Amino acid sequence: MIALALPAQDSGTFTPPGIDQMHLPAILPWGASDGFSKQMLLVILSVVLIASFFIAAARKQQLVPGKLQFAGEMAYGFVRNSIAKDIIGGRDFMKYVPLLFTLFFFILVNNIYGAIPVIQLPSFSHVGGAYVLAAVVYVTWIGIGIKKNGLKYFKLATVPSGVPWFILPIVVPIEIISNFLVRPVTHSLRLFATMMAGHLIVMIAGSGIEFLVMQENVLLKGASVLVLVGAVAMYMLEALIMVLQAYVFTLLTAIYIEGALHADSH
Repeated sequence: MIALALPAQDSGTFTPPGIDQMHLPAILPWGASDGFSKQMLLVILSVVLIASFFIAAARKQQLVPGKLQFAGEMAYGFVRNSIAKDIIGGRDFMKYVPLLFTLFFFILVNNIYGAIPVIQLPSFSHVGGAYVLAAVVYVTWIGIGIKKNGLKYFKLATVPSGVPWFILPIVVPIEIISNFLVRPVTHSLRLFATMMAGHLIVMIAGSGIEFLVMQENVLLKGASVLVLVGAVAMYMLEALIMVLQAYVFTLLTAIYIEGALHADSH
């Protein structure tokens, strides 16, 4: 963990790290504030890692799979069966497996970066990447709904069946806001907020340990052990959340696609 508490130690008070410390200066700056950042580098690296693993796993396909092929098949089967098939249904799910498969492992690898020493930065702790993924999903499920039902899809998505006509002026605006405005925002912010918050907590714990160790008071030095135990627990919890958020984002994508495909039966 990068030393973040040194200025605080000089004054004898603890100043926790903030969000600014999570986002390092651009590796290759250009313009006033933009540039090629560490997050961008990690995103590119994730694509290389994922592609290399699954290409290697599929290169020598055997009836009795080796360890690498078995791992690749298990990973693919999890997304195919546990997300796509279970949520979208056995008749329509196969054409959406590539999208769901890509989303799950892309998000998973970029999240897991935050648990790897030295790297220690989940790519989606920056909101821009989460917005882009949510936008892709947003356009996709709306496009699927229009392709399946035509412009009638917007009526199906905002006018619930069986609702009395006199309640529709209240229900329809709520459905419009919920489905077309709130849904993409929460889809992105859920991923971003959990990655940022979890990593920030670990940073604060690490900075707190450093601060306590540097104190002359023996009791404060001893308290650093308790903070360390808490930091390890939070680190493990963050690692679990990294996996869960990849699953949740992909699961919600499958739910949105299923809703667009079967809007006329909801």
